[in-house]
Amino acid sequence: MANPRTPREAWIAEGLRALAAGGPDAVRVEVLAQSLGVTKGGFYGYFRNRDGLLAEMLDTWEHAVAGDVIDGIERDGGDARAKLTRLHAIASAPGDPLTDISTELAVRDWARRDDAVAERLRRIDNRRMAYMRTLYREFCPDEAEVEMRCFITLSLRIGRHFIAADEGPRSREEVSALTRAWLLS
Repeated sequence: MANPRTPREAWIAEGLRALAAGGPDAVRVEVLAQSLGVTKGGFYGYFRNRDGLLAEMLDTWEHAVAGDVIDGIERDGGDARAKLTRLHAIASAPGDPLTDISTELAVRDWARRDDAVAERLRRIDNRRMAYMRTLYREFCPDEAEVEMRCFITLSLRIGRHFIAADEGPRSREEVSALTRAWLLS
């Protein structure tokens, strides 16, 4: 009986795990094959080269963090506050390598050195911001405040992982929860 072929999605998922752990330089065909327990020959049945894999990894990540998240929130319905509550929950949930913050931070770091990745990241962030604007506008009539809330929401997602300050009287999670509650008020 022939061995089943390693699915394309497995190569992409393993590439995203490697990216999150070590940046784009860690995405090496040989290392991915070893992690998957296969030979690298199967890789070339799906991808022309490493750059092809990197492009598909970015496509997959973009679809997950923008398209899938927005589609899922919209599909579940509710008012703007309910949708934003779900958005905050997704943004702070660990585990899924596609939406996990470690992958996001690795893509952002990569974008600092690669103009094409930077342009893609700008497109993704613009899509996220546009979506949040539509939600915040439903209960916040002041356009300047809508922009501030969107900026704080995205900053909370990304920036809180870089803050090294000691905790004050409240834990970081408590402060994050208070910030999310204020954003939805």
